[in-house]
Amino acid sequence: MRQGILLIMAKAPRIGAVKTRLARDIGILKAWQFYRRTLFATARRLHDAGHWHTWIQVTPDRDLSSVGQWPRTTGLITQGPGGIGARMERGLTAAYRGVPVVLIGSDIPGVTAQHIRRAFAALKRCDAVFGPARDGGYWLVGFANRRPIRTPFANVRWSTAHALNDTLANFRFRRVALVDTLQDVDEGDAYRRLHRTHT
Repeated sequence: MRQGILLIMAKAPRIGAVKTRLARDIGILKAWQFYRRTLFATARRLHDAGHWHTWIQVTPDRDLSSVGQWPRTTGLITQGPGGIGARMERGLTAAYRGVPVVLIGSDIPGVTAQHIRRAFAALKRCDAVFGPARDGGYWLVGFANRRPIRTPFANVRWSTAHALNDTLANFRFRRVALVDTLQDVDEGDAYRRLHRTHT
């Protein structure tokens, strides 16, 4: 298996433009501070931490050239147009055939290099890997890219407790692995739980 690619999906870290659901609970400034701190800490922790290249998949596309606002990684690529499923699929299938790609969000403070290693290890024997989130979604998805996966994110009810099960329904004829369950931070309750564990 060729050296893999880790993609971190990220929005340009601008006040008022990121973590809008979280901002409704804790305020715009705190939500922005959390997002930017988590994005940079995640990239720093995972870049050069394993046998993979780390890229940030950015949106809006015009911010690709604003290098100063992004953490240091192997490089930057754009998310492109469309909904979340189309943008995820574009990133996951952008590499050469046979190059495994693991994609994560930028709002998972608990992710470590060991979590990413386990995901890449699963792709040696499976077509896809998912890291479940406690809310019914998933914080990680990876493709082995040995053969195409058609419409992997069709009919997914995003931001609901059904997101993972809806996606898995599109993989019923593929070999799929589940790895660690982690918490993404989209709402105030998750933010406060995280804060309590670190104080």
